[in-house]
Amino acid sequence: MKKLYKHTTRDIFAFVLEDQRVLKIENIFGEPIEIPLYSVFFKYFPAEQGLKIIAVDEAPADVMDLFFQVLRDVTGQDYQYSLGQVLTVELSGQNLHSETVSLKSKAQKTLLIATRNEGKTREFKAMFSQLGYAIKNLNDFPELPDVAETGMTFEENARLKAETISELTGEMVLADDSGLMVDVLGGLPGVWSARFAGDHATDAANNAKLLHELASTAISPEKRKAKFHTTLVVAAPEKDSLVVEGEWPGEIATIPKGDDGFGYDPLFVDEETGRTAAQMTLEQKNQVSHRARALKNLLKKWPEWLRQ
Repeated sequence: MKKLYKHTTRDIFAFVLEDQRVLKIENIFGEPIEIPLYSVFFKYFPAEQGLKIIAVDEAPADVMDLFFQVLRDVTGQDYQYSLGQVLTVELSGQNLHSETVSLKSKAQKTLLIATRNEGKTREFKAMFSQLGYAIKNLNDFPELPDVAETGMTFEENARLKAETISELTGEMVLADDSGLMVDVLGGLPGVWSARFAGDHATDAANNAKLLHELASTAISPEKRKAKFHTTLVVAAPEKDSLVVEGEWPGEIATIPKGDDGFGYDPLFVDEETGRTAAQMTLEQKNQVSHRARALKNLLKKWPEWLRQ
């Protein structure tokens, strides 16, 4: 590769290739994007060079903008274009190229998050927006029944939610089962994190119970070690589900701190920064959290899973 280019506002990148006469236009997962640039490329791009364009957002006009930015740079010629039902290319006011095009309209990619928790949805939305996905959650499907989390492990519960809801809706569904695991409590509250203080418990009640259970360790920080755990399961019709995990090590504070986040965030102290999860911004949390770590593992396996 000779040089890297980036779109001025969008996450679209171009790489000029040496000694390889090829034009590749694809999304982040390596899937081809249908955009009418091949005839222009082979007519006007230098014969000894190639080009690879990778887009997170697949909007044709933005890919075209970057292509012509590169074309102008590598040729030193001020090529201009317009795109409607016809693609035209001009140089010094003269029409060089005219081509009727038919761009396939793509339905927006959607991912249904199997939760009614808006806080959790915001975290996933921030993570998946960079991949061009529109995010929905179960509040968009009020007619769906609640899926009982009867599993004894995080994976069992996440599978139950993802696979049941995918079967009912026909959507690609991501479900997580997450929980706080405290060493001195033998891994509790674990899969019972949301109902540690009883069925329908509030975050405040769960936090109060946790502090009560750890009261004898208030002067023994080494006994307050903990970790957040997430298991993610993505289910889609006629596909085997994708399963990944992530963990965030830390400890439990003696008093709640911070105003952001939800669940046990005001009590969970990140071992690297010494701040509670509720003292972090969403952007900071999405760099280090158990869900962020699980998502990174998910994205490593996602392209191969999509191709199944």
